[in-house]
Amino acid sequence: MEKHQVKAAKCAAQLSAVEDAIYVLGGKWKLRILIALLTGYHRFNELQRTIKGISARVLSAELKSLELNGLVKRVVKADQTPVVVEYLPTEYTRSLKQIITVLGDWGLKHKKRITGKGVKIMEKEVE
Repeated sequence: MEKHQVKAAKCAAQLSAVEDAIYVLGGKWKLRILIALLTGYHRFNELQRTIKGISARVLSAELKSLELNGLVKRVVKADQTPVVVEYLPTEYTRSLKQIITVLGDWGLKHKKRITGKGVKIMEKEVE
């Protein structure tokens, strides 16, 4: 195989892998939901209050999508009154922690570069 063909094959493979990741994590809300879950917000109303601007309908649809992809586990506690539903991050979700951290760090640097101002984040340990 020629050098150009190897390079093209590697590029195509990388593009395909990134497209798969964007398909699962892309959109306006999914990463925000995962960050909130990893930070400790597990009930529907907590998530909706934490993630500014998300409607109940969109949050519900996104949680179902994340659950189908193995990133969220829905737990119903029917023994309680009223019934409590929690959404928990899975171990698979925790595999995204490093990616989310790097992406957040890059976002802070980018914002500082563009605006000339630093942004301070309250430090809360992500599980």
